Amino acid sequence: MEPIYATGMAAKLRSQWDRDAGLGQNHNAVKLLGQDYESLRSQCQQTRTLFEDPLFPTSASSLGFNELGPRSSKTHGVRWMRPTEICMRPQFIMDGATRTDICQGSLGDCWLLAAIASLTLNDDLLHRVVPHGQSFDGGYAGIFHFQFWQFGEWVDVVIDDRLPVKDGKLLFVHSAEGGEFWSALLEKAYAKLNGCYEALSGGSTSEGFEDFTGGVTEMYELKKAPADLFSIIGRAIERGSLLGCSIDITSKFDQEAVTFKKLVKGHAYSVTAVEEVVYRGNMTKLVRIRNPWGEVEWTGAWSDDSREWDNVDRSVRGRLQNRSEDGEFWMSFSDFLREFSRLEICNLTADALQAGQVKKWSTSLYQGEWRRGSTAGGCRNFPATFWINPQFKVTLKHPDSPGQSDCSFLVALMQKDRRKKRREGQDMETIGFAIYEFVGKSGVHLKRDFFLTNASSARSELFINLREVSSRFQLPAGEYIIVPSTFEPQKEADFVLRVFSEKPANSEEMDDKVTADIPEEQRLDESQIDAGFKSLFRQLAGTDMEISTTELQTILNRIISKHKDLKTDGFGKESCRSMINLMDTDGSGKLGLTEFHVLWEKVKRYLQIFRDHDVDKSGTMSSYEMRRALEAAGTQSKSFKLNNHLFQLIILRYTEEDLSVDFDNFVTCLVRLETMFKTFKTLDTDADGFISLTFFQVSLTPTFQHTANTHPKHVER
Repeated sequence: MEPIYATGMAAKLRSQWDRDAGLGQNHNAVKLLGQDYESLRSQCQQTRTLFEDPLFPTSASSLGFNELGPRSSKTHGVRWMRPTEICMRPQFIMDGATRTDICQGSLGDCWLLAAIASLTLNDDLLHRVVPHGQSFDGGYAGIFHFQFWQFGEWVDVVIDDRLPVKDGKLLFVHSAEGGEFWSALLEKAYAKLNGCYEALSGGSTSEGFEDFTGGVTEMYELKKAPADLFSIIGRAIERGSLLGCSIDITSKFDQEAVTFKKLVKGHAYSVTAVEEVVYRGNMTKLVRIRNPWGEVEWTGAWSDDSREWDNVDRSVRGRLQNRSEDGEFWMSFSDFLREFSRLEICNLTADALQAGQVKKWSTSLYQGEWRRGSTAGGCRNFPATFWINPQFKVTLKHPDSPGQSDCSFLVALMQKDRRKKRREGQDMETIGFAIYEFVGKSGVHLKRDFFLTNASSARSELFINLREVSSRFQLPAGEYIIVPSTFEPQKEADFVLRVFSEKPANSEEMDDKVTADIPEEQRLDESQIDAGFKSLFRQLAGTDMEISTTELQTILNRIISKHKDLKTDGFGKESCRSMINLMDTDGSGKLGLTEFHVLWEKVKRYLQIFRDHDVDKSGTMSSYEMRRALEAAGTQSKSFKLNNHLFQLIILRYTEEDLSVDFDNFVTCLVRLETMFKTFKTLDTDADGFISLTFFQVSLTPTFQHTANTHPKHVER
């Protein structure tokens, strides 16, 4: 393992320790970029200066890279101003946070604003995101902070209050009153979290919902709405769930096109209430909806000035009707189903919406990654590589109710940090997952043959380029394997997999335990070694009768050049030094006759393994052939089982640009693996799978340094 891998692994381990201790919970959020709000604010107060954030500067890069880039007409003439420079008496939150505080500006983030509008309906949720105690009054220092849920943990984001202004008005989100700034500052913090303002353009309301709550979102296609959807919406609103809706666009000309009755296509709305009223003697279902633009309202039945209200009891009308042009309006539930395409409900605790009573779900969360050549196998359409994707097992033990066999659970797969990558020309990958019934040994990564002979029991409705794909399932009690993947192989991304089950369920990642089967090498006495080999050794070793690193390099490269079917760029000094480290029993730094004989036999076996697993006879080994070769080498009395993370490191270290492994890298990899396991076994004197090393011992174990993070262990510091 190269030193950079070791330091990366150490940072990852340190990070996991912190999270196990509670870091990342809402009350103990991770500090974005290491910025601590209280200490920065205190420094500004002591020096009587206003905070200026060096990590999200008032520059073009913070605005965007394309439509909001430096040469864009939209950003021409933009100034960054503090609220105290924009108006006489700025307020952070005035008379409570309300939906009219959120009016859209020159940024296509209606999806985010619809989510913020829903947030204002629940003070407890709001103040998880917008911490108490912030204002422009006493103690003001030009600094604010907000908290967002990001891929399994809460993150605290510090900003200064310099906001982009054009022609005297806030460029982006603003309040209808003009003097209230919490929503504009919240938008800025979210822009910083995602790299810039432009990164927020376009998205699904569920993304904002989840980043404000840590909840999980379910989508309903309204053309196929379940019969009890109105009651589902009502119970969701009662429990504080967040709801959004939108109208699909059918062409690029539809984007934000206004329909005959003033609904906007491709635009995100929030659902804020449902009600049943008596209308002409019949109960009529109504839905209240808000447009983040703060204007452009539905003009059909039950709109602000429609005649339907004249036939409703005056007290009910007075409670529900609002004639102002604030972007909020009522419409009948039947019109809602007809006019809108999709409903998104963010369940704060993944409550069982089909049931009348509130139920808490059992939850599990896993962090994972798809990496080229090691864990990015693509979907089931690619059987040669599908099996290398990460795998997770869930055990469903308890049916939903007595007398039933089915267990309800929900799977949500979310790809990480894709908005930040937009500046580099990347966007969402197309993702999904499949679920397989499984009975067998726990903790074993399933191989290709399993997926060739078993059909999936369930899968995500589709593979789609959204941040998250989620689906609800009912399956008989048993064990199931969830395989998350991108649609095509070799697509790299990090992901979070969440599993919510109606009743308690066990879950675990399916990964091989790191093991090695390395029998003792047969060391022949000099008298047993063939005379021809001895003669060859004398010619190669020279007068000192030992083979040095340089001599070994010459020998191996001369031999390998005769095998025209192998592709290689030759053995380097480091590879040859690794071989000598493995075989050098007397510490001379060179190989004597018996040591060289063992190495020679070993290289011959490696050559046979390489040829056996180079299925396409390309002269190289693909990363997938490499993984099978490591495990199947047991037929040669040697095998290695590696977990996904270790195999990722091997692919990074030993493959070429096209992910192929040539012969010299294959040999070097096997030699280092063998050295690692033998070294560990030597140091693990009580054979408990753990060792303790002082810094001095680590520095004296160069072969161990290469692979220091390949096995759980304690290290004294």
